[in-house]
Amino acid sequence: QVHLVESGGGLVQSGGSLRLSCAASGRIFRIDNMAWYRQAPGKERELVATITSSGSTNYKDSVKDRFTISNDNAKNTVYLQMDSLKVEDTAVYFCNADIYNGNYSGLYWGQGTQVTVSL
Repeated sequence: QVHLVESGGGLVQSGGSLRLSCAASGRIFRIDNMAWYRQAPGKERELVATITSSGSTNYKDSVKDRFTISNDNAKNTVYLQMDSLKVEDTAVYFCNADIYNGNYSGLYWGQGTQVTVSL
């Protein structure tokens, strides 16, 4: 069994910063890709940023130059540093990981962490 646990969400004023963390635990042989998604009220879940095990990254256009995704392979953890936050960044943020447990690969999700940006 694999679990992903996010932390670091909260309430912040516009222009502020937050750092989200997502730690994977359980039967993990290899993590191939990790990502952050978000879902605002009444909207579909959208991809925010991705990172491969080798460190290659991709970002949603609206967060480029403001958000930074990084990982610590030794800790099976992915981070999302969010700077210059805007009201429109308000959402529940979910981490996602493509994990091989030695027998098969699976896509796993965390429970989500709320990020609220106020004016």
